[in-house]
Amino acid sequence: MKEKTILLVEDSEDDVFFFQRALNRKGAKYPVQVAMDGDEAVNYLSGKGAFSDRTRHPLPDLIFLDIQMPRMNGHEVLRWIREQPELRTIPVVILSTSSQPIDIQRANAAGGNAYLLKTSNSEKFGTILDHTLYFWLEANQRLA
Repeated sequence: MKEKTILLVEDSEDDVFFFQRALNRKGAKYPVQVAMDGDEAVNYLSGKGAFSDRTRHPLPDLIFLDIQMPRMNGHEVLRWIREQPELRTIPVVILSTSSQPIDIQRANAAGGNAYLLKTSNSEKFGTILDHTLYFWLEANQRLA
């Protein structure tokens, strides 16, 4: 069975650290690939340049996507993903500090599968992340 891969699209090194720490604390064994901005995410998902080796940079089974990023923001990346036939079924979980209804509605309208608020409470975030991973990488696979 293929190892499931996560792509984290996040421009904050601190948030990348906290995300990976939460995964480790919960014992999740999924490899995490990181794209530091929207342009890098598109290159990764397209298999361009440094990401052309699909053995080292496999297509993800789940994407965590920050909304507020330089160059190409998360909404633009999400729209691009949903326009690509080979990517459109990959679940995309939005990560944001915004709890504004308009931001949540915009992410859902663009094709986001879930919307998670970033929190500084690592235990709470770890629990939410654990449930999210189970739902998108384990439970849904059994239904397919």
